[in-house]
Order: sequence, then structure tokens, then C-alpha cells
Amino acid sequence: MATHGAARSLYCALPRFYFESAMHMTTLTKFRLRSAAAAAVLAATALLPLHAGAALFDDDEARKAILDLRAKVEAMRAELNGRIDTKADKSIALDINNSHEQTMGEIAKLRGSLEVLANELANTQKRQKDFYVDLDARLRKLEPRQVTIDGKTAAVDPAEQKAYDAAMLLFKAGDFKTAAVAFAEFVRQYPESGYAANAQYYLGTTYYAQKDCKAAILAQQVVVKAYPDSPRAPEAMLNIASCQTELKAVANAKKTLTELLSKYPDSESAATARERLKAK
Repeated sequence: MATHGAARSLYCALPRFYFESAMHMTTLTKFRLRSAAAAAVLAATALLPLHAGAALFDDDEARKAILDLRAKVEAMRAELNGRIDTKADKSIALDINNSHEQTMGEIAKLRGSLEVLANELANTQKRQKDFYVDLDARLRKLEPRQVTIDGKTAAVDPAEQKAYDAAMLLFKAGDFKTAAVAFAEFVRQYPESGYAANAQYYLGTTYYAQKDCKAAILAQQVVVKAYPDSPRAPEAMLNIASCQTELKAVANAKKTLTELLSKYPDSESAATARERLKAK
């Protein structure tokens, strides 16, 4: 009966002891909880044979109690392992969820940064495009353009065209003195221009309009010598003859008209020269 009492006491005490110990160890790690459970099971299985062996053949009830105790301890160990595994799984799931949220936050920040960079890139590209369009427009304004002058095609740059047009406006306005300065500057600055012959001719004409026949003759002689193929050359010779007539150099005027007929017989100026020669 003593064995029976001891077994019963062990039956009641061991499960309660190990169950209460396991319940108060919630802060332990998985490794320590499993170690504690394993130690409890080993202790129980180590003690039970001592008591069970003493009454194995004397007390069937004590043997049954010991077997039941073993089963309960095993069940307790399985339950503890299950709880530990569940807690570990929840902890891992929580860590994964936190990591996922952090990653998604970083992705959102990167997406925002990419949108800002894309917007800045688009603005930069637009500014560059506008700059090159403006630059191209300015360069085109500076590029020479093809114009037709007295039936011939010539390349004239914008500055050259502007200078010639300004001088012509002065001439047409009757400001011959200022126009003379403008035409003289033009032929000095653009001696190879397609407008050079015209500018030189109008320079002589401005002198003639100011009744400066000597300067007019010199200016028109440059047209005849420097630009003999220009339509202005026969006109320049006719103006020279007019100035010579006004200077009372009739012989020189007749000679100039004769040369005009010889060099440019088919020109309009030649027809005028013939009429003047007949009158002389």
C-alpha cells in the first residue's frame, strides 16, 4: 500500500509541477523551453521506473498510474512544443510582415523619387529643345541667303543686307549727304558684295545730286573699272558724260558717250548716248 500511495502522490504532483513551470516560462526562447520540457520528461521517466519496479508485480494499480503519468507527461511535452512552435511561427510571420511593410515603404519612396527625376528630365529636355530651336533660328538669321541682284544670284548675309537697305532708304528719302556716307562705308566694308556695284553707283549719284560733279565723276569711274560687267556700268558712263557737260568739258563728254556706245551698244544708256551725240 505504501507503493500505491507513493505512486498516487507522484501521479498528482509531477504533472502539476511541470505544467505550472512551463506556464511561467513564456519569456524563454524556443531552445530553453524545449530543453526544460525535455528535462522534465527525462526526470519523470528516470524516476518512474524506480517506483514502478518496486511494485511491478505487487500493485497493478500503481503500474497503471505510472503509465498514465508517462502518457500525460508526453502529452504535456507535445503541447508545450506546439505552443512554442506556434509562438515562433507567429513571431516569424510578424517579422516578415514588418519587413514587407518596410520594403513597400522604401519602394514607394523610390517611386516618388523616380517620378520627380522623370519630371525634371522632361523639363530639362524641353528647355534644351527650346534652346536649340532658338539657337537655330538665330543662326539662320546670321546665315547668308541667296538674292537676285540685277539678274544675278548672290549670297548676302543679314548684316550686309541691312546696311545696303539702310543706305537705300536714306537715298530714297532725299538725304543724299547721309546716304553718301552710308554707301561709302558699305563699299569699304563689303567690296565683294553683290550689292557693291550698285552701292558705288548710288554713291556717285548722291554726289551728283549734291552738285559735286568732280566727286561724282570719280565715283562713277570706279563703277566702270571695278564692275564692267554690271548693268550699272553703262549708266555710270552716262552720268560721267552728264557731269562733264556741266563742267563745260564738252569734248570729254562726247568721248565718254562714244565709249559707251562702243562698250555697251545694246544697253538702254546707249540709246540715250546716241541722242545726245546727235544733239551735239
